[in-house]
Amino acid sequence: MYHANKQKTFAVAPMMDWTDRHCRFFHRLMTKHALLYTEMVVADAIIHGNRNYLLEYNEEEHPIALQLGGSDPEKLAKAAKIAIEYGYDEINLNVGCPSDRVQSGIFGACLMREPELVGRCVAAMKDVVSVPVTVKCRIGVDEQDTQEALDDLSREVWGKGADALWVHARKAWLEGLSPKENRDIPPLEYRRVYDLKAENKSQFIGINGGIEDLIQSRLHLEKCDGVMLGRAAYHNPSILRHVDGELFGDGINPIDYDAMFLSICDYAEQHLSKGGKLNHITRHMIGLFQGKPGARLYRQILSTHAVKPGAGSEVLVNAFNAITTRIEAA
Repeated sequence: MYHANKQKTFAVAPMMDWTDRHCRFFHRLMTKHALLYTEMVVADAIIHGNRNYLLEYNEEEHPIALQLGGSDPEKLAKAAKIAIEYGYDEINLNVGCPSDRVQSGIFGACLMREPELVGRCVAAMKDVVSVPVTVKCRIGVDEQDTQEALDDLSREVWGKGADALWVHARKAWLEGLSPKENRDIPPLEYRRVYDLKAENKSQFIGINGGIEDLIQSRLHLEKCDGVMLGRAAYHNPSILRHVDGELFGDGINPIDYDAMFLSICDYAEQHLSKGGKLNHITRHMIGLFQGKPGARLYRQILSTHAVKPGAGSEVLVNAFNAITTRIEAA
C-alpha cells in the first residue's frame, strides 16, 4: 500500500465523532481510491468492550485503516491482532490528538514526548499483524523544538518498522489551547514536513493539516508521498468525487448522483431495519452540494426531516429531488 516516491496516496483523516461507518460508506460512493480512516478507537475498548460495535464496517469501505489510541505496547498489539480478524487494511497509531481525554490516558499528542515508547508500540503491533502499521503525529507539542521532536519520533518509528508517517503540520499546545483551537491556532509549518521528506527519501511521509482542495493536494504531493484531508473533505464532500479522476487518472467524473442516492437509500433502509435512525447517515451528507443552486433547500430538508421519529429514505429522495434539476441546469 505504501511506496515512497511511487504511488501517491490520498486519505480522509480520522476524525472523532465524524468518520464513523456511515460517513465512510458515503465517502466511498464518491471515490474508489481514497484511503479511509476510522475514528480513533482506544485499545482498551477493543480488548474489553463490544468489538462488533467498535470494529464492524461495510465491505465497500476498503481500503480502510483503523486508528488506535493507546500507549501500552502489549495492549496495542492485542487490539491490533483483534482488529485484523475484521479485515482492516492498516493499523494506525494516534500520536497527534490533543484532546483532554487523550491526554488523561497518556496517548495521542502527548506521546510526542515519548518517542522511544512510540517505537515500542509500533514494534509490538508489527510483530502480530501483516498489514501496514503507521503513525499519525504532530510536528511537536508545547515548547518542543520541532526539528528535534519530529526527527526523534520519525527515527524511532522507522527504526521499529513503521510503514508510513502521517504528519499534521502543526504543533499541539496541550496547555493553553482547547482541542478546537489546536486545529486552527498553531501555525501550519508545511516546510518542516517537506524537509523531513527531503532528508528521508526512502520513507513514506504523508502530510495533513489545513489542506482545502485538490489543487493544494497536488502541490503537496510534489513534496510528499501522501496527502490527507480532514474537515475540508467532511464539510464539502463533493471534493471526493474528483479524487479518482484528478489524482489517479481513473475517469473524469465517475460519480453518478442517481446511482449514489439509490445506494444511500438502500443503505439507509438496511440501517433503519436494524433499529438505526436516518440522521445517523444524513448528518454526514449535509455539505454535499455546497455552493450549488438549491443547496440550502437540500440541507433544510435533511436537517429538519431526517431527525423526526419514523423518518425513512423518502426524506433522502425528497432532498435529492429538490436539488437534482438545479444540478443539471448548473
